[in-house]
Parts: sequence; structure tokens; C-alpha cells
Amino acid sequence: MGDPYILMLVALAVLAIVDLVVGVSNDAVNFLNSAIGSKAISVRNIMIIASVGVFFGAVTSSGMMEVARKGIFNPDMFMFQDIMFIFMAVMITDILLLDIFNSLGMPTSTTVSIVFELLGAAVCISLLKISANDAQSFNDLWNYINHETATKIIFGILLSVVVAFSVGAIVQFASRMIYSFNFEKRATYISALFGGFAITAITYFIIIKGMKGTPFYKDIRYLIEGNTILIIAGSFFTWSLISQVLIQFLKINILKLIIGIGTFSLAMAFSGNDLVNFVGVPIAAWNSYEAWSVSGVSADAFSMGVLAKKVPSNIWLLLVAGGIMVVTLWTSSKAQNVIKTGIDLSRQGEGHEKFQPNPLSRVVVRAAMGINYGINKIFPKKTLAFVDSKFQKPVIELPKDKTYELPAFDMVRASVNLIVAGILISIATSMKLPLSTTYVTFMVAMGTSLADRAWGRESAVYRVAGVINVVGGWFLTAIIAFLAAAVIAYLISWHIVMIPIMLAIVAFLIGRNTLIHRKKSKEGKKQVYIERAELISINGVIEESADHISEVINRVDKLYTNVVNDLANHDLNKLRKTDKHVAKLNEEIDSLKDGVFYFIKSLDETSVQGSRFYIMVLGYLQDVAQSISYISRASYKHVNNNHKNLKKGQIKDLKTIDIALSELLIKEAAIFENRDLDNLNALLVEKNELLKDVRISIEKQVSRIRTDETSPKNSSLYFSILLETKDLIKALMSLLETYEEFYLSTKQVK
Repeated sequence: MGDPYILMLVALAVLAIVDLVVGVSNDAVNFLNSAIGSKAISVRNIMIIASVGVFFGAVTSSGMMEVARKGIFNPDMFMFQDIMFIFMAVMITDILLLDIFNSLGMPTSTTVSIVFELLGAAVCISLLKISANDAQSFNDLWNYINHETATKIIFGILLSVVVAFSVGAIVQFASRMIYSFNFEKRATYISALFGGFAITAITYFIIIKGMKGTPFYKDIRYLIEGNTILIIAGSFFTWSLISQVLIQFLKINILKLIIGIGTFSLAMAFSGNDLVNFVGVPIAAWNSYEAWSVSGVSADAFSMGVLAKKVPSNIWLLLVAGGIMVVTLWTSSKAQNVIKTGIDLSRQGEGHEKFQPNPLSRVVVRAAMGINYGINKIFPKKTLAFVDSKFQKPVIELPKDKTYELPAFDMVRASVNLIVAGILISIATSMKLPLSTTYVTFMVAMGTSLADRAWGRESAVYRVAGVINVVGGWFLTAIIAFLAAAVIAYLISWHIVMIPIMLAIVAFLIGRNTLIHRKKSKEGKKQVYIERAELISINGVIEESADHISEVINRVDKLYTNVVNDLANHDLNKLRKTDKHVAKLNEEIDSLKDGVFYFIKSLDETSVQGSRFYIMVLGYLQDVAQSISYISRASYKHVNNNHKNLKKGQIKDLKTIDIALSELLIKEAAIFENRDLDNLNALLVEKNELLKDVRISIEKQVSRIRTDETSPKNSSLYFSILLETKDLIKALMSLLETYEEFYLSTKQVK
């Protein structure tokens, strides 16, 4: 009878390792964003500091393990078999859920996921037990679920969103009023006092409060308890003095030191608070198995009241878990994807926005503008002018080829992010509350961004939309976690054979998501966005535009052929896929047009005339994309509406045009790839012949209508394709002629 449960323990151990990997990939955003975004420290040193913090945090996390054992449900109401089913369902659901969010690059809460998974699985098993017992009713569910603690945890998580955002905004506003953006020019004693406050807060809440979860606390307990005010006052005086010495004599930037210590402390707080989310359930399962295996009672009759007792965690096991987390930090590409989302939403400057506006974000921005208008009417102009003076950003003189080195935000904001988030998380950890580190760090970062005026009129609607999407994803996490864990728990309880089936599904889906993520990463590298800001010369303009054009032409060639073939076969699924690829091409060209401002700013003084050429090139590319888009959408709509197939004569003419167009496009793409304009005249002749073929096909269709054509829908589609093909050919040739003119003019100048 024990063999199945040993296998389940092995499976849980493997799932714990996988969960650590996918969980850290999502949660790395919590403690790396501020340091990476401010560029105060090199990425390598940031990773080293964070790694050490994770190790220290792993040691302090033992007290949090109680949440997995008795925080959500009453263990004495469940048998060993029930508990194992609950734990298996929780781990399977957690891995799948976190991996999906990682693949999307969306930070979600590992705490919320584990809490609601435990709740969902426990509710499912409880209801099954109640339904099998005639003496119990639905009202007895509350005897199974530790609803008071569960409600406290859920309320604490939701409250943390409001508190983190508000505290972050208030502290950032106060810090900016003290420092302004010219923090290098502030008096040294201001930086020393700020350093004293920051490091004192970190020292007390992270080191002292964090030690309460360790076995070592009892040895120093008498020194800490009852001496809180003395410890804080002494630490503030000591650290302020040390900060003054470091600034005055060693010329050390105290903000960099705060960011380093803050990154360490936040990594430690994350590990101490969130390690339970990844290994708490498997450790609880092992404790359960140890108690059951020596009892001699059957698995479905052994009560798990033993889980209600405090069980010390194995320090070495926690350190192994910490080691896995550290390795994941250094190797996970999905972690980089999630980090980028957080930095983009809190970035001080403008740039490519990941999220699109939605009606709610527009309403929020308009409401904020109304509130700002009211504030301007209430407060005196001198007061507003004084506040505005503190938010004037200095002009940083950098060579154009170095502007890409500018940080996403400055070190003052990075310091506030780390201090506030670290304090809030540490308070929750010391109170044994599994606070969501993702919620806290993300909302602190959003609060400081708002207070720091990082969301201007140009970017606010996109940033607010991003915050709404992320927060909406958090609520979605809770709902999905509850329902999915409940369903999986039901399937496992139905028959134990469902466990290997579910594990196989987990392996398949994670493998599939990993392959899709890698494919998207490769495609992302190929996509040509104007996001860089290095110096661009005349040659750079030519090379940049030629690469764009050849890429678009090759893709249009393939897409046009696909549409013709899919239309000939009346294949709706393939037409749908082609239409998605066409939409993607349009999005990329729109992104290029959105980046024109940054492209022009990045031109050197001798290449400004290239801006007109580049704008014209993008205009022609957009014309080409719109033509192929119209052809694809009209074809998909025709087939989707179940209209008649095109006639053989029509298909034959389209395929003839497709072959000729493909030959023309291949030659044109080669011209741009090789920068070879010698065969341009021959290409113009081919273009005229192709336009003639299109004109003849139109005349043929007119004749068909007058004789045997009976379908107005077919005629409409056919004429639309031919006319858009004509426009596409003209746009491509105009593109080539414009390129030749600019290329030759630059050679003459040289």
C-alpha cells in the first residue's frame, strides 16, 4: 500500500524542482527590476548580490512552512490519502499556471496561486467527503477549511496592493522633494541621513525580523525583544555616521550602496517569504508520509492532525532549494522577459510600449487629468512652482552613440522601490503572513513611477493599460488556480491512475511552452524595431532601409502565394493562419512608423536629409502591407462566409500572376540584399508586363460576367484581388525607384 505514495513523493520532489524553476522565473522581477532598471550596478554584480540574498532568505523561511500544512485547511479533518491528493493537485496546477504566465512575460503572484490552489483542492476533497457522509451537509465545509486564516491571508494580499502603491507613491514624492533630480548636488548630510534611514530600515526589518523564522533566534532573543526603540535609534545614528564617512572621505555614492543592500535584502525577503510557495507542499507531504508510515493504519483511515503541530524544517533541504533558485536566476530567459515588462511600465522616458490602450485606461487617465486640474486650481501658484522645480529633469549630455546607456529611472527611485518593498515584505514575513512579493514590489514600483511623473501625457494611457492587464492577470490567477486545482483533485480522487496521466500532460505542456517561447524569442530578434538610439549615418540609413525592404518583400512573396493557394483549395484554416501572419507584418511596420521620431533624433548632423527618404520608404512599405492585408482578409471572409469557389479560369489567371509576381519579388529582394541597382531597367520591364497581365485578367473577368458568370461575390473578390495586386506592384516599384534615387544621390555627394 505504501508503494504508490512513495512514487507520489518522488513525483512531488520532481515537481518541487520544476516549480522552483518556473516560480523564480516569474518572481525574479521582484528584486532585480530596481537595480537593473537604474543601472547603478553591473548586471553581473546584481546577480551575485541577489544570489547571496536568496541563500540567506532560504534559511529564514522555515517559519513560513506552516502555511502549507495548516494555513488553509484543518488537517485533522483529512486522512493521509486525502492530503496526498490535495498536494499532488496543488503542485501540478502551480507549475502549469506559472509557466503560462512566464511564457506571456506577465508577473503574477506565486503566493496567490499557492493559496488558491490549496483552497480549491481542499474544498473539492472536502465536498467529496461530505457527499459520502449522510450525516454531513454543505454547512460542514467550514469545519474542513481554515476559513479564518484563509480569509486573513486573502485580505492581507489584497490590502497589500493598496498599501504598497500608496506608501510607494508617498515615500517617492517625499524623497524627490528632498533630492530633486539633481541628487548629486545635494548636501552630503542629506545623503548621509537618507542612507542612515534606508540601511536602518533594511537592517532591522530584514535581518532582525527575518531571524525570527530561524532556529538561531532563541540565542539572541533576549538582546532584541524589549529593545526595539533603542536598536532602531542606535542603528540610525551609526549608519548615518558611516554613510557620512563613506560620502565625505571615500567619495562613495551612498545610493549605489543602498541599491546593493536593498537588492540583497529584497532577494532575502523574497526567498524567506516565497520559498514556501515552491517547496512547502512537498515538505508537508514528506512530513505526512513519515507520520503515516510508522502508524500501521491504512492511508484512508489515518488522520493528519499531526500537520497541525509545528515541525522544524530541514535547513539543508532549504539551502538546496535556494541553490536551485540561484541557478534559475542566472539561466532563465523567461525571467528576463518578465523583468522587461516591469521595467518598461516604470521607465522614466518614452519608448516602445508593450501594452495597447483600453477604454478603462483612457477613463483613468482622463480622471487623473481632471484631478490634476483641480489641484492646480486649489493650491497657490508659488507652491506648485516650488514642487515643479523639484521635478525638473537635468539634461544629460551624452554622445549620441552612448544614449542607449541611459537608465530606465534614477537611483533615488530605485532606492525607494527597494526600501519600501523590503520593509513591507519583511513585516508580513515576521507576522507569518504569506504576503505576495509580486504584488508589493510591482505596486510599489508603479506608485513611485506615478509620484515621479514617469507617466506623462505621451505614455500614461499605455502604462495604465499595462498595470490594468497585470492586475487583471492577478485576479485571473486566483480564479484559475482555485478551479484548476479543484478539477485536478477530483480527477486524482476518482482514480489514482490519473496522477501519471496528469504528470505526462504537465511534461508535454511545459515542453511545448518552452519551444513556443524559444521560437518567439528568435522571431523577436529578427523583428526590426527602431528601439536603439545609437548614431546613424547616411550609410546606416541605407543599410537600415534595405534590410527592412528585403525582409518585407520576401514575406509578402510568401504570403501572396499562400493566399492564392489557400483560396484555390478553399482552405479556411490555412487562410486564417495566413491572415494572422499578415496582421503581424502590419504590426511590425506600424512599430517602425511609431519609431520614426527616435530614428530621426538618432541621425548624425550630416544624415538629416535621410529622414525624408526613410519616411517615404516606410510609407511605401505600409502601402504594400495594406494591399496584402486586404487581399488576405477579403479571401478569408469569402471562404468563411461559404461563398462559391473561384472558377478554374480565375484560379489559373491568379496562379499565373502569382508566379510572375514571385519572380519579380525575388529579384527585387535580391537587389536590396546585395545593394545592386544595375538590373533595375530589366525589372521595370517585367513590372510593366505583370501590370499588363493584371489588366488582361480584369478584361477576361468582364467578358465572363457578360457571358457565363453567375456569382456576384466571386466577381467582387476577384476584382478586389486584382486591383490590390496592381497597387502592390506599383508600391514596390515606387519603393525601388525611391531607393535608387537616394542611393545614387548619396554616391554623388561622396
